[in-house]
Amino acid sequence: MTHPAQQVAIVLTTFSVGHAEVVGKVLVEEQLAACVNVLPAMTSIYRWRGAVHQEAEEQMVIKTSADRLGDLETRLRELHPYELPEFLVITADAGSEAYLKWVGVSTHDAV
Repeated sequence: MTHPAQQVAIVLTTFSVGHAEVVGKVLVEEQLAACVNVLPAMTSIYRWRGAVHQEAEEQMVIKTSADRLGDLETRLRELHPYELPEFLVITADAGSEAYLKWVGVSTHDAV
């Protein structure tokens, strides 16, 4: 069992191509994320305001501490160009103790 400060959450969001890297860097610099992965462009098909859309997007995978989720969501909404950005949270039930600790340290000021 990990200490609550070491509980890790994985957040998924998408961006139109070209925006994710800039936002990802801000999230890491502000210690809202320990790590951000920007996956290559993909095609997203979705329903929005009654119509089906198809767009090129990039998937962002954000690793953070569970106790930073509220601040992360607030900041992501400020930085995101979409009216309703994806914000899906997956909790990590287990992981290497060293990695979990690194995420905790990377998303909090050193004590």
